Amino acid sequence: MSNKTVLFDKHVEYKGKIVDFAGWQMPVNYGSQIDEHHQVRKDAGMFDVSHMVIVDLRSGDIKGLLQKLLANDVAKLTESGKALYSCMLNPNGGVIDDLIVYYMSDSWYRVVVNAGTAEKDLAWINEHAAAFDVSVKARDDLAMIAVQGPKAREKSFAVLPVDVVEAATPLKRFFGADCGDWFVGRTGYTGEDGFEIMVPSSEAPALWDELAGAGIKPCGLGARDTLRLEAGMNLYGSDMTEETSPLVSGLGWTIAWQPEDRDFIGRSVLEAEKAEGIKQKIVGLILEERGVLRGHQKVIVAQEDLPPGGAQLEGEITSGTFSPSLQKSIALARVPVEIGDSCVVEIRGKLLRAAVVKPVFVRDGQAV
Repeated sequence: MSNKTVLFDKHVEYKGKIVDFAGWQMPVNYGSQIDEHHQVRKDAGMFDVSHMVIVDLRSGDIKGLLQKLLANDVAKLTESGKALYSCMLNPNGGVIDDLIVYYMSDSWYRVVVNAGTAEKDLAWINEHAAAFDVSVKARDDLAMIAVQGPKAREKSFAVLPVDVVEAATPLKRFFGADCGDWFVGRTGYTGEDGFEIMVPSSEAPALWDELAGAGIKPCGLGARDTLRLEAGMNLYGSDMTEETSPLVSGLGWTIAWQPEDRDFIGRSVLEAEKAEGIKQKIVGLILEERGVLRGHQKVIVAQEDLPPGGAQLEGEITSGTFSPSLQKSIALARVPVEIGDSCVVEIRGKLLRAAVVKPVFVRDGQAV
């Protein structure tokens, strides 16, 4: 049986179309996915992300634990509230999950993990936490609402409690603020500015109504996916998996190689992969002909980019959609490193030409 967030009744009340997502009953849209997408790009929209799991790590050597578990290095976090994006790897260098960790103090770090991987994430963290004497607590008592868009801050400030506004106003991007029972992170998954607001579950429905009353429109998972893809943000299970490393998933920038003696899980495998030279990389694609790019479609390296006499090289789309902002079909694809600035994609038996670009299409409402 699928789970429901504390906001499920609100989704029904606001006429959300409910679908199953990672074992949760969630709204895919509230009418028009395209309208919701543009609402976030041009104004402000909100998403129920309470299916994601908030994990508090307290006491013991939390820094040591996270330096072992994460490819990125939490030693970079020296200012209270600073957040870090990282992959958590298995011994083979594959991605167990991608997550955000907030450093609040030496005795408190807050981690936010994906809904579909939460169970295995918690098992993996707990498996290693005992050696560092760290307490691990999943905050099932909290809900989370993401408010995103160029007007997200000003509109949410109109209804948030005074103390929350005071804490959130000076927040820089990728920082969080503890507001007692509430927590606000200036983070998101859309390529737009905004907040992810964590509140006691009992207070989430009222907050949802207040935000809606301030002109922040409810948006579903459909718009969240087109927004994140336009922003070039990876989706776990599509653009990265337990079988792919950060190096071939466009996430090499999240690996902290220094200091050399930090032996994070999966490091030796990544070092060997890097030394040998990666064979694939993530790129962005923009379709130049009529059609829609979708996951698992075959990507073929253009013949002129192959060495003389070289065999045909192929890759695969990992995420694809029609971009409402660009009015073109776009995708992320894992392809051979030999690829040039164009390729062809096999769509329903036809080979259609696509431009190869950097894997970021739109940020802060502007085409990149």
